[in-house]
Amino acid sequence: MAGAMTKIGEDFWRLDGDFRIGGLLNVGTQASLVRLGDGRFVFLDSYTPSDSVRAEVDLLTDGGSKLTAILNLHPFHTLHCEWMHRAYPEAALYGTARHLRKLPDLPWQDEQCESGVLAERFGADFDFAIPEGVPLVCEDESVHFSSILALHRKSGTIHVDDTLVYLDKGFPFSLLPLNQRVDFHPTLAKALEPRAGAAEEFREWAIALGVEWAGAKRIAAAHNAVRDLGPEEFPDLIGAALGRVKSVLDAHKAEHG
Repeated sequence: MAGAMTKIGEDFWRLDGDFRIGGLLNVGTQASLVRLGDGRFVFLDSYTPSDSVRAEVDLLTDGGSKLTAILNLHPFHTLHCEWMHRAYPEAALYGTARHLRKLPDLPWQDEQCESGVLAERFGADFDFAIPEGVPLVCEDESVHFSSILALHRKSGTIHVDDTLVYLDKGFPFSLLPLNQRVDFHPTLAKALEPRAGAAEEFREWAIALGVEWAGAKRIAAAHNAVRDLGPEEFPDLIGAALGRVKSVLDAHKAEHG
């Protein structure tokens, strides 16, 4: 398996790997390794690294003894959870309700990620956000819009899968209008809850996120791309992304009120 581990911020490392659609088109995958203020480490999402990347992880974490938890933030990222637990069995394993449902034999923590437990236990180092107006897991499981976003305050790094997308790729992805642009995941229209007020709730959540995380320095997005941010740039990027989905939000309001 190809992959790399790169330090992209203070006490923040990004792990890149392969993920192929249909076995051919490599869209990539990611996880993050973060050193907490107390010297311990957490993984954000699960990942099966190459031998060389695992050696780097083990060197940083004293063979995994300093790895205190694995936080699985995206409910649809389940392929690597079993490997991660086998590799680091002493790390507390956190997941969403879907993780627990899909992999019931793993020793998950009793409290699920969406319950607020992450802020309670890791709030000294991170801010967490869950999109509003959309379910964390849609009934249509082909819609992978929502996830739990994490801001590591010390490095100013936002770790996010799918909810916000940023591609920085060559052909054929370079033909897509969203390449090299921060956007909301294109499944937003299908993800919005079919009820009055959902579109406005999402819009207000996004605006608040931009304001509250205005000091962020970079976005570590799904599928192997990092977007460095200028001072106070994040709110502008969120505003521009909202502008591009205005027709989606308007259509939802027209249908549901």
